[in-house]
Amino acid sequence: QVQLVESGGGLVQAGASLRLSCVASGRTVSNFGMGWFRQIPGNEREFVAAVSSTGRETYYADSVKGRFTISRDRLTNALYLQMVSLRPEDTAVYYCATSKFAGGTTTAQSYNTWGQGTQVTVFS
Repeated sequence: QVQLVESGGGLVQAGASLRLSCVASGRTVSNFGMGWFRQIPGNEREFVAAVSSTGRETYYADSVKGRFTISRDRLTNALYLQMVSLRPEDTAVYYCATSKFAGGTTTAQSYNTWGQGTQVTVFS
């Protein structure tokens, strides 16, 4: 059973940067794609970024392209999301997840393990 724990969220001013981390435990996730999603109350979970099992392929939502960078460390079972130029509309709870597949995927239904989330709040 894989467990995912996110960290790195916080309260920041618009234009600031944050780096989210997610560590997987229980078994290796190096053979699976991983991703970041975010959710605000009353809305569905929204895709943010994904990375393939090898780390070579990455995918981004249009709203974060050029500002967010996803990466992973296969040796330490860690996933990261570097966020720069943050905007108030980036405010949400951010979740990391492991995919059912080796490739990076953009739909929540493709993921079968989720972390508990970390809050990111950006004020103007």
